[in-house]
Amino acid sequence: MDVVYMKEYSHALGRDMEYKVYGHAGKPCIVFPAQNGRFYDYEDFGMVEVLKPWIESGKLMLFCVDSLDIESWSAYGAEKARIERHESWYHYIVDELLRRVYDFDPFGGRPFLTGCSMGASHALNFYLRRPELFSGCIALSGIYHATYFFPNYQDYRIYLNSPVDYLAHMSTDHPYLDEYRNGKIIVCVGRGAWEEEGIIDADIIRHELMRLDVPAWIDYWGEDVAHDWPWWKKQIVYFMPYMLDEK
Repeated sequence: MDVVYMKEYSHALGRDMEYKVYGHAGKPCIVFPAQNGRFYDYEDFGMVEVLKPWIESGKLMLFCVDSLDIESWSAYGAEKARIERHESWYHYIVDELLRRVYDFDPFGGRPFLTGCSMGASHALNFYLRRPELFSGCIALSGIYHATYFFPNYQDYRIYLNSPVDYLAHMSTDHPYLDEYRNGKIIVCVGRGAWEEEGIIDADIIRHELMRLDVPAWIDYWGEDVAHDWPWWKKQIVYFMPYMLDEK
């Protein structure tokens, strides 16, 4: 398996950012880490290994990026500053990193997005905010209301990162809807330990996408399915053939 480590300066963030690329060709996938996680977590927790058949066969390339959650979503206290920091990271992903994805394989097409826990929150949110840039998402065990992290503060930037809120206010003639309908949205949550908030949000996402006539795969797994890596490994293998048009 081809593996490339990258460290590049981000003008949006004013600092170096690291990421790893797995694979030599295929559909590009940007991977967001779990809350406060790092670009190497996806490999360390065995997710890259279970996806190896698709990577080595040239069907899939992974771009595992660094988060900035510790300076934004997890930095409780400086509310305005931390949502501004998240928006800078958002622009790093869509304005800078995305160009590098196409540099690696210009024929791979639009990337899709994935992540677990907080990474799932980012994956769904980035896709819904910029569906013209991405082909879909696999969101595993995410929470999709920003007030979970900002309970005592609200402004338009928080709203822009809160899918349960902006979907509820989206009109049925919104120009993004055609993009959504042409993409692939997967939201998965277990019914086991530490998944309670995720179930509530998945229900809301399901309801709003149905209202907007947007097809999506909202999947609820069993009562033994916890918010943890062993289950996320099973889930990513289960959903990947759909995302790669194998079923």
